[in-house]
Amino acid sequence: MSEVQYDQGQVRRARYAVAAVFAVHGAVTGSFATRVPWIQDHASVSAGQLGLALAFPALGASVAMPLAGSVSHRFGARNALRGLITLWTLALVLPALAPNLWTLCLALFVYGATAGMADVAMNALGVEIENRLGRSIMSGLHGMWSAGALVGSAAGTLAAHLGSDARLHHALAAAVLTFLGLLACRWVLDLQPTEDEEPPPRFALPPKSALLIGAVGFCAVFAEGASLDWSAVYLRDQLEASAGLAAACTTGFTLTMAIARIAGDRIVDRFGSVRTVRAGGVLAVVGGLLIVLAEQPAVAMSGFALMGLGIAVVVPLCFAAAGRSGSNPSLAIAGVATITYTSGLVAPSAIGTIAQATSLLVSFVLVTVLASGLVAFAGVLRTADRDRPKIAQPTAAVPDRQS
Repeated sequence: MSEVQYDQGQVRRARYAVAAVFAVHGAVTGSFATRVPWIQDHASVSAGQLGLALAFPALGASVAMPLAGSVSHRFGARNALRGLITLWTLALVLPALAPNLWTLCLALFVYGATAGMADVAMNALGVEIENRLGRSIMSGLHGMWSAGALVGSAAGTLAAHLGSDARLHHALAAAVLTFLGLLACRWVLDLQPTEDEEPPPRFALPPKSALLIGAVGFCAVFAEGASLDWSAVYLRDQLEASAGLAAACTTGFTLTMAIARIAGDRIVDRFGSVRTVRAGGVLAVVGGLLIVLAEQPAVAMSGFALMGLGIAVVVPLCFAAAGRSGSNPSLAIAGVATITYTSGLVAPSAIGTIAQATSLLVSFVLVTVLASGLVAFAGVLRTADRDRPKIAQPTAAVPDRQS
């Protein structure tokens, strides 16, 4: 197969190109999330039926993500990412077209499957570029995803405020985002398998190393999902905050995560993955304690902000560690992604179930306990520090290899 040589200038351009793909991926998510009420009304589903339907994106992602490595091996990293990001952006139009519960579930299954496969492909390329640059970039890439999600959410909020039809809104958004995604893919690395490289299985269980790394990601994503979906409710019900203040808490949590991810690479380069995650775990635990002990909304809001800062870089570092944990990076990344997607699915419903049986305060005690797992088990990410190469010279050319 191809033995393309890439100098450091090309690798740096590829970094910005992949960052743009991350932003496009996030913008699709933000565009969809803001129009869920419209989609619910259009499909004529109850709140309980909507909850059922919203489980299907994670189900679709979990089924499809292990296939991403086979796709990249067959078509090459650039073509695979080009095709998968296009499928993902175009899948945005499907949920708004669904006229009933069953078609909505099917549309969301496809939506999640394409999201998950594109997620694996772009993270695998991100890890490859990080290896070639010799410094951390994964946190910044995920920060770009958060920034894209914020832009997509802002556009969706405006569309909803104007009362636009979500079918038209999502068709226009899909067209724009497809164009931007394809444009960005022109500059990503065109990685190809070597002639003697065995193709990965079309479907395989994640390796043991991915399970351990995924467990760390599970703790972080559980805290993220709980905070995103329940922080406003917590302030309103537990601390009798106003609706505006409660909503501001969720926005503040999202912003702290985005800022921390964008700034996180320098911290990781200086202190390493393990110490960064352990320090983040301490911040998250302190934030959790502030939340459960708060008697005033401002204290709880500070706790949620600390929670966001503490968990922000964990998932990017889990993907980076997975990409260096074995001979098949795509399979390991798919395994970690499957676990984290599952955590994101389980967290909101688990918090609600515990709150109904006991109280919302007890639910966030559980979140705090899980956050302490970041401190205890951060050592499984040590491979990301041990295997990170030294920074290459600007004129060096690096031979191509499979992502």
